[in-house]
This record gives sequence, structure tokens and C-alpha cells, in this order.
Amino acid sequence: MSESLDAATLVAAVGAQRDRAAFARLFEFYAPRVKGQLMARGATAAIADELTQEVMLTVWRKASQFDRTRGLVSTWLFTITRNSHINHLRRHRWPEPDAETTPGPPVPDDQLAAAREHQALRAALQDLPAEQRETVAGAYYRGRTLSELAEEQGIPLGTVKTRVRLAMARLRARLLGEVHP
Repeated sequence: MSESLDAATLVAAVGAQRDRAAFARLFEFYAPRVKGQLMARGATAAIADELTQEVMLTVWRKASQFDRTRGLVSTWLFTITRNSHINHLRRHRWPEPDAETTPGPPVPDDQLAAAREHQALRAALQDLPAEQRETVAGAYYRGRTLSELAEEQGIPLGTVKTRVRLAMARLRARLLGEVHP
């Protein structure tokens, strides 16, 4: 399937006309890839199957929202996949706290320690080179994927990855008192 033309055309047909044949082609091509990505992220085969169905159902429901000018179908679809996996992990690994185990309000010492940590992190971020600081802010504060950041900044994905890796090493060194290479 030629990504730029065929997939976008199929998604448009699903979104505009609820074209079942177009959806079947999308499902046939992308479902195994979605499942593979989920399993690579640590999902069991059963969970990957369940989440793949969820992802493809989301594609069916939200196909009309896809905008080919903002990116490729695969990028859109794998973003849905990533988000579904994260939501699944949140639902199943972090149970809702009950009243008996919910901690009370923070004590002043904890608040002071948290404020100091926050201040140290802000200072460490400000000491980063501007390119690294912008990349980290985009990834961690604005929730952008590294691919989205590369596209927004007009630079190669490898450059974005290098900036994040270097920034995290500098932050770790500064905050943990390690010597930065």
C-alpha cells in the first residue's frame, strides 16, 4: 500500500461514506502492524489483540477527523495505538485509591522538599542549550511525539532523539550531582 496516496484515500472513504471495503483494506494492512507494535511495547498477545480491535474501531469512528495535511495515516494510526496502550496500562496498573489508603494532605516538610525539587528542575532546564530545552519541553510538557517535534522543527528525527538524550543526560547529571560527560 502506497502510504501517501492509498491509505489517506481509504481513510477519507471510510470517514465520508463509511466505506466498508476501504476499511477492510485498512484493517488487513494495519492490524498486524498495530498488534506488532503493541507486543513490542510489552503487551501479551491477548491484550494486543484486544487493543488492536480498539484501535481499529477508533479508526472507523474517527476517520473523518484525519487530516492528510498534518501527517501520514500510519503516524495517526500509531499515535492512536500508543495512546490506547497507555490508557490500558493506566486502567490496569494504577487502581483507584480508596479512602482508607489515600494519604492526607502533605506535611510542610514534604511541600518544602517538593518546592525545592521543582525549583532545581526549572533551573536545570534553563541551563540547557535552547534547542535541547525546546525539544524536552515539546516532548514532556506539550506531549508531542519525537516525530511530531522533528516535523514541527523541520529537522531529522535522529537530531531530535539526540537532543533529548543529551538533555536528559545533562538534567540527570545536574539533579543527581553526577559528572556530565
